[in-house]
Amino acid sequence: MKNLLLVVLCILAMAVFGMTQTFIPQQDVLGAHNNGGRGCTGCHATHSGAFGNGGNAAAGGVVKDTANTGKDALFGQDLGPLYSQTFTFGDAGRFSETLPTFSGGDEELRGIAMCLSCHDGNIAKGAMMTGVAYEQAAGLLPTGANGKLGYGPGAIPTWLGNDGTPSGAEAYYNDHPVGQQASLGAAHVVNATSDIQYTLDAVNGITAISVKAGSPHAAFQANYGFPSLGKGQYSWPLANLPGNTDQTKLFLLCTTCHNQHLMNVYKTTYDATRNPNGVQIAGGAGTFATYWFINAPYNMGAAYDPKTQAPSTTQFCRQCHFGEANENYGLNTIKTAF
Repeated sequence: MKNLLLVVLCILAMAVFGMTQTFIPQQDVLGAHNNGGRGCTGCHATHSGAFGNGGNAAAGGVVKDTANTGKDALFGQDLGPLYSQTFTFGDAGRFSETLPTFSGGDEELRGIAMCLSCHDGNIAKGAMMTGVAYEQAAGLLPTGANGKLGYGPGAIPTWLGNDGTPSGAEAYYNDHPVGQQASLGAAHVVNATSDIQYTLDAVNGITAISVKAGSPHAAFQANYGFPSLGKGQYSWPLANLPGNTDQTKLFLLCTTCHNQHLMNVYKTTYDATRNPNGVQIAGGAGTFATYWFINAPYNMGAAYDPKTQAPSTTQFCRQCHFGEANENYGLNTIKTAF
């Protein structure tokens, strides 16, 4: 009888662990990108591109790119100041990225330049931002054990090139690399024998991702998932140059780690028929808490047991920085606190 009870308890425990997450956000999911009430048109001007938003605010209303403004995704900020600009990110500028000029549908344009048109503050200054994190200003950050915010009293900046550090090239040294040099090969995420493998062809780019069964990465996938590496609802979060079939050259965009349309919630995208490469989180599906527009479960406020769980904030980084993952050392029993 005792043995039967133990089996039942084990089954119930496994069932609870495998249950679909049902996080429901308490604030509008677009959050900061409601743009003070202007809504979607702050980024996607439905008429006239940057002119529809009153022109480039930093240049007295003068738009630099008058020929192409609004022609890609109806984007309503002035991208002109960013064309052909070189940014040196991370590790004292080790990762250099030169943005392209306008080309409709270009991944670097959509995944980096459009973000910097608001979040640069150095070269591109036309956006309506205050430069202070919305979650902090609105009092939305979770409290710690001492009842205080888990951050210092200073303002958390949202401009990369104007964040209190020296201006110019050095302003980006403390920002995570993106661009062609910030590749999966450079990050040691993939190579010819890695547990993660992408299938690419010269026409369609990435067509599939696979994780070697029984590998440490498979254990990590079961404990957290690969939301920044697997396919989202509409596209892959990694960029690929036209015609490239070398998986090591897949590279990071701002939108690899961030979803500009969802500030506080992440929803899994796996569907065995329509999106078999979509992301499962801890082997399941559902909605999860997140912050900072992170394109993954990233819950700073989740309670966790350090003996049996890792915070989702830590697991998120370990997708690429797998050398610091528990599973890399054979410790597969540490689950994720969502």
